[in-house]
Amino acid sequence: KEVRIRGDWAKNNPHPEASGWAFEYNNVYYPDTDDTAMVLMALRLVHPKDKKDYEDLFQRALAWQLSFQCRDGGWAAFDKDVIDGWLENMPFADHNAILDPTCSDLTARTLELFGYINFDQHDASVRNAIRYLIATQEDDGSWYGRWGVNYIYGSWQVLRGLRAIGQDMTQDWILRGRDWLESCQNDDGGWGETCATYEDPSAKGKGESTASQTAWAIMGICACGDLNRPSVQRALRYLLSTQQADGSWHEPQITGTGFPGVFYLKYDMYRQNFPLLALATYVNYRRGFGHAPSFFRCN
Repeated sequence: KEVRIRGDWAKNNPHPEASGWAFEYNNVYYPDTDDTAMVLMALRLVHPKDKKDYEDLFQRALAWQLSFQCRDGGWAAFDKDVIDGWLENMPFADHNAILDPTCSDLTARTLELFGYINFDQHDASVRNAIRYLIATQEDDGSWYGRWGVNYIYGSWQVLRGLRAIGQDMTQDWILRGRDWLESCQNDDGGWGETCATYEDPSAKGKGESTASQTAWAIMGICACGDLNRPSVQRALRYLLSTQQADGSWHEPQITGTGFPGVFYLKYDMYRQNFPLLALATYVNYRRGFGHAPSFFRCN
């Protein structure tokens, strides 16, 4: 499933060898940086028989991912530096999805990858990415989430990425992100946020509690180091108390983002995968794991 065909992305980014992985099942032209980062982390858990082919694949895809860092220090999903606003004035720009701007969540995902593979945290690409995250932090301490709803998602991704790459998580600007998450915890111990926040940011962090968004908040707060915070303990109780008899969580709300203000996505496994990841993250932090390969195993 590795993409080996050079798509339109090569116009702005002609140098890397074609690589990466796509979001869709049948997309042979356009990989994306989100899926590629996740696949690269997963590949580090594999012990292949043919180590040379495996390492060639890994290094090719990593070089592809690195090459997509944009001028502002961030990463977009599909392209590099496609930011010319006049493109959205074209008649066929029916939902203004012509551009592919950088975003905090994918930038942080890439930092998480770098931390996971012990990439040099002093490398210029890392320093530029951190400057980007500082610049894109909202006044209240949160981060906008482009690919998940919304500021809870963005803030979690950033805090997780910063911890993974080895940032001092007691820095004031980082703790402001944690404090924002705690400020919007619901009385039941969970977190919720609606798609309406993409058009009305004043509604950020407000909504009926959901399993996936509660899980994101848990992981964001835990990334800052204090696992005994009341907010974390209340959130864990929320997840455990709302788990159903069959082991699943009920979540009718939509927490995935397609194109803000246009359409949103209901990923049904979000309600299962993210609570499990949050619980495993909590346990592994308790065990003293960082973002080594063992971090993603919970025995």
